Amino acid sequence: MSDQAYEVAALVVYFAAMIGIGYYAYRQTADHEEYILAGRRLPPWAAALSAGASDMSGWLMMGLPGAIYVAGLVEAWIAIGLTVGAYLNWLFVAPRLRSYTEVAQNSLTIPSFFENRLHDSSRALRVASGAILLVFFTFYVSSMLVAGGQFFELAFGGSYLLGVVLVAVVTLSYTLFGGFLGASLTDVVQGVMMMIALLVVPVVAISAVGGLGETAAAIREVDPARLSLVGGGALTATTVIGIISAAAWGLGYFGQPHIIVRFMAMRDVASAGAARRIGISWMVVSLLGAVVCGLVGIAFFLRTPVALDDPELVVLAMSQALLPPLVVGFVFAAVLAAIMSTVSSQLIVSSSAFVEDLYKVFGRDTSPRTLLLLGRLCVLGVALIAGVLAISPSDTILDLVAFAWAGFGASFGPAILLCLFWRRLTNWGALAGMVAGAVTVFVWDAYGQALSGVDLYEIVPGFVVNLVVAVVVSRMTYTPNDEMDREFATAIEGVREKRVSAS
Repeated sequence: MSDQAYEVAALVVYFAAMIGIGYYAYRQTADHEEYILAGRRLPPWAAALSAGASDMSGWLMMGLPGAIYVAGLVEAWIAIGLTVGAYLNWLFVAPRLRSYTEVAQNSLTIPSFFENRLHDSSRALRVASGAILLVFFTFYVSSMLVAGGQFFELAFGGSYLLGVVLVAVVTLSYTLFGGFLGASLTDVVQGVMMMIALLVVPVVAISAVGGLGETAAAIREVDPARLSLVGGGALTATTVIGIISAAAWGLGYFGQPHIIVRFMAMRDVASAGAARRIGISWMVVSLLGAVVCGLVGIAFFLRTPVALDDPELVVLAMSQALLPPLVVGFVFAAVLAAIMSTVSSQLIVSSSAFVEDLYKVFGRDTSPRTLLLLGRLCVLGVALIAGVLAISPSDTILDLVAFAWAGFGASFGPAILLCLFWRRLTNWGALAGMVAGAVTVFVWDAYGQALSGVDLYEIVPGFVVNLVVAVVVSRMTYTPNDEMDREFATAIEGVREKRVSAS
């Protein structure tokens, strides 16, 4: 049996397991509400691991190790910023959002929460946020399909296009029918696979190089600055801007719909504490493994005759060079898990945005069965459009993900925080801020560096512009509303009661 046959066998086992979980979820999904939010019954471990797996995507196994391999520890500020952002998200946003979405007419999506929380009778806020969500998720899903195509090129020397199609088809096979529950349960398995792979590969690679001392010596031989969090040498303005840009990834957490929807799906507010501990532990181990993989790769490819054509494939290339074929197959499956877990979650949230926030706003009353069908058709449609965009990628995986991440963080992040923590936010303030944030991301990505002379990640100006515009417009349009004040107080009291009972 050839090496490639073992690798393919491992992938077949993985694919079969994902489809099996999807079938189980399909049997548990009876209506549209269960399809998009699993009946709000996710236990803490499922909410935590599915949030982590859907968050990290292909960039954890490919983009981040590649960036570390090229630039060194200065790129680790991305991991630091993400860890801090995720912790704050679980600590402050998760319990309040779980409580408030139930108080606000049992909101099932982020756009519907905005509308219900702010009593927006114009429907403009819901439609605009639903449209923004669909646009950025199409880009995000496309970036994951790009990662899938590149994976198949390295792993099997196959066609990039075949890889894109295969990842899309297998992910659709369990997402299309299993819905949110299928995506969440497969995320749990995929999250565990990713963590194990990111523990095994760097340990084996360090051993192959000759231990920690020899690994560090080899990295210094290539460039001592690779082991510095500030890039070595004097701390320049350019370096500071780079560190701010990398750490600013953490801002994005407050506005990522495919992550915060897990908060809404938890079975109760008290689950947030346990989920936070599980999720952050998984995240620290996985991110640390990805960073170490990138660093060890510098030493490994210096000390061995193995060639590395693309830095983003450093984890895969080391796996092929060091591990038995069957184990390599499961490492490859972990890379696919990182990609597919994110795709499935984003497709489900896109589906809910289309049905709940666009179709139902303009459409007639529709039966639950028809809504379920429309949700599945939307999953298929977004996947097809993203697949077309992935045929000719114009950037690296990390850059593609960075743009979509900034789009969501700058559009939804300030709105979520203000909805949960500021009584005086208005629907017009939230809408103006959201549109301003989204436009700023597009404009800054295209012209920001040329106009300002600063290479600053677009999430920073987008987030700030959104926050300022939302506060200013809200102060101009605010009128007291007793019912909104009562709902705000009820949501906060629900968090306090659950925390007291949990303690």
